[in-house]
Amino acid sequence: MGKLAVIAIGGNSLIKDPKYPRIEDQYQAITETAIHIGDIVESGYNVVITHGNGPQVGFTLRRAEIAGKVAGMPPVPLVDCVADTQGGLGYQIQQVLKNEFRRRGIDKPVVTIVTQVVVDKNDPAFQSPTKPIGSFYSKEEVVKIKAENPDWVLVEDAGRGYRRVVPSPKPEQIIEEKAVLNLINKGFCVITVGGGGIPVIQDQDGFLSGVDAVIDKDLASSLLAARIKADLFIISTAEDKVYLNYGGPNQRGLAKITAAEAEKFMEEGHFGVGSMLPKIKAVLNYLKQGGREAIITDPANLKKALNGEAGTKIIGDGRNLAAIYGN
Repeated sequence: MGKLAVIAIGGNSLIKDPKYPRIEDQYQAITETAIHIGDIVESGYNVVITHGNGPQVGFTLRRAEIAGKVAGMPPVPLVDCVADTQGGLGYQIQQVLKNEFRRRGIDKPVVTIVTQVVVDKNDPAFQSPTKPIGSFYSKEEVVKIKAENPDWVLVEDAGRGYRRVVPSPKPEQIIEEKAVLNLINKGFCVITVGGGGIPVIQDQDGFLSGVDAVIDKDLASSLLAARIKADLFIISTAEDKVYLNYGGPNQRGLAKITAAEAEKFMEEGHFGVGSMLPKIKAVLNYLKQGGREAIITDPANLKKALNGEAGTKIIGDGRNLAAIYGN
């Protein structure tokens, strides 16, 4: 088996234009992303694909709510919306990747695993929602939305507008980890922990039950990457690289930084809570657990980033990151 890379695709990066959020538009974005993933496979990497679902799970939940109000359809719990988007996006990615491999003459099976991820039922995130889902709203729209949905929590998201936020507990265990490893070892390209995984809690006897939340896909992906000992952790997002002073007149892109530098910039407040901050935290979590290096870039620059020609590369710096960030 060659080198192993975990590639986390952002849910927002699959909706290139907010005016065109249709399933067909998403499929086209995945098709374009698959070309760049094919380049990585041809360069000698085995790949495991994960993906976000922030916009998609918000759409799915909103459809269910509207159907309930208009036609009296039964409600769909948030956890089931996560499962629905995991299956729907997984199907599209699986099909598109298989087609791309066939186009290139690559004989590699692709499979999607419906993946459950254990969280702590006492995680403080359940009392403090932070995970953005669904569409961006203007200040004017927020007034109407809050009136119609008083139980919603909406926050400003990195200068891009307001979004609904839901609980985002920390991922602790990937239930289907052994299945993922077995499939990788048999030559499969695996799509897993979609949308951060379906959040479940586990009782003292090992029995599982779903819980309404959305796990951060980058943090779940970093846990996966560390557990399966991936050589490279790639976060594919809407931005071509990590920036300091993002959106400001003195915005500066970063080509290569150490974990210590990433930590420093994070503490200085350079990274948005709903955008780059969770990605930096995920990378540090991966490096903490023995990961070698990580890359943050957009889909079009994946191949260039491997060669150091684009994106942001973050490497360990010889420190005991486990002591700094905890186990």
